[in-house]
Amino acid sequence: EAVASDYSHQRAVDFLDRTSMAWTNKYKCFTCHTNFAHLIAVSELEQRPEYFQKVRNSLNELVQTRWQEKGPRWDAEIVMAAMTLTLVDRNLGEPLSQNAILALDKMWQVQQPDGGFDWLKCDWPPMESDDQYGAVVAAVAVSAAPKRYLRQKQVQSGIASLKRYLSSGRKQELRLHHRAILLWAQALKPGWMTQQEVDSTMEELTALQRPDGGWNTPSLGKWDREDGGIPDVTTSDGYGTGFAVLMLTKAGMDQNHAVIKNGISWLKSNQRQSGRWYTRSVSRDSRHFLTHAGTAMAIMALHACEEDEN
Repeated sequence: EAVASDYSHQRAVDFLDRTSMAWTNKYKCFTCHTNFAHLIAVSELEQRPEYFQKVRNSLNELVQTRWQEKGPRWDAEIVMAAMTLTLVDRNLGEPLSQNAILALDKMWQVQQPDGGFDWLKCDWPPMESDDQYGAVVAAVAVSAAPKRYLRQKQVQSGIASLKRYLSSGRKQELRLHHRAILLWAQALKPGWMTQQEVDSTMEELTALQRPDGGWNTPSLGKWDREDGGIPDVTTSDGYGTGFAVLMLTKAGMDQNHAVIKNGISWLKSNQRQSGRWYTRSVSRDSRHFLTHAGTAMAIMALHACEEDEN
């Protein structure tokens, strides 16, 4: 698909909104790469798109009805629902909803003895590939919750167990992509990283910026391709660039910093005509679903730098 002649915030939001609604209608499920990402991204916007509430209602129905009747499909669904519902409530300035509380409470129920979570391992990195991703997502989920929820004994116990899992030794072993997500959790609720860990993670992210101002997703995790191909670790893409700019911004890098400005410039110069930011699958070339999450990341990065609706 051709690159658009000019950047359009509205085309980006419309693409992600339509894609999320179509996925929800067709597959009747929620995924890290599409409708979970959509809800988190567009709930930040002052003007939310046409299908936001319908997709949100579907997630509420999943938690409130389907879980009660059939149970969750996977532990990963529980953690992602908890993260998404809690962030959406926070973004909208609403009290923590009963469905968010239900998902958060269920998250502690499926927490493993070592403090982590049993995650999907479908060879769909960076999201559905290893248990470490589940742990950092859970950190974001609980960090977005209000203090009233955090005061509960079971919640404090769950957080303590998760922090033991995310020990300093394990954090050093995390893929950079996953460790960077802890910058998001840290911004919401300090205590997940030391200042030295924050600084070193920011330095690693900055060092991977490409000469054109973008970032490359495979370079953030060094994943092997499921199709046996050689990973392309040099071409800038939508997910890598949106992700890096967003996490660096969350960590406190000034939006006028050259690293951020060059990243934003790449995003504005590489949007496709449909409104999306194409991102090649890190795993196999049959389905490039990461494009959807990449579009969500780009929207959030541009919004964080006040470059979207302007």
